[in-house]
Amino acid sequence: MGEPEEKLVERAKEDPDAFGVLYEKYVDKIYQYVFYRTGNRYDAEDLTARTFYKALANLKRYRHRGLPFSAWLYRIAHNLVANWHRDRKRRAGVPLDGLAMMGKEGESAEAFVESSERSQVLKGAISRLPPDRQELLVLKYSTEMSNREIGKVMGRSEGAIKALYHRTLTALRKDLERGGFEG
Repeated sequence: MGEPEEKLVERAKEDPDAFGVLYEKYVDKIYQYVFYRTGNRYDAEDLTARTFYKALANLKRYRHRGLPFSAWLYRIAHNLVANWHRDRKRRAGVPLDGLAMMGKEGESAEAFVESSERSQVLKGAISRLPPDRQELLVLKYSTEMSNREIGKVMGRSEGAIKALYHRTLTALRKDLERGGFEG
């Protein structure tokens, strides 16, 4: 099964091969998170690389506090993405083009068009949410992190994340209902 993550992280502070194991374990998840937040493959690749560079540069200061190492990586990525958006003076959005529904084998053309239209309506509703709520949805659905871990990434308590999630779903439902969307 391999050595426990906590020991691997401690070993990685001195051994580049151990950091390589951590990199391989998390690079795809961090990339996915960053891609959803930027919507651009090139920027996502750059920010993912910068996340791991920053993690390696600061690894000696990392302290295990009961959360997985990934929570620390997501926090670094979160900060880099926030700076990326701030530098470009854009409203941080969740580009969901990568999540667009694709036609399934045997699916009729009408069903595919209908599912694509529903997907576009949902994407529009999500894009109208404030950036923190968009980020919450990305973390909730693109990672296997708990509310506590998401709270650590977003700088909020577990209870605040639960409340924000509930408010986010309520706002989405209302937006979709106003648009005549029936689930």
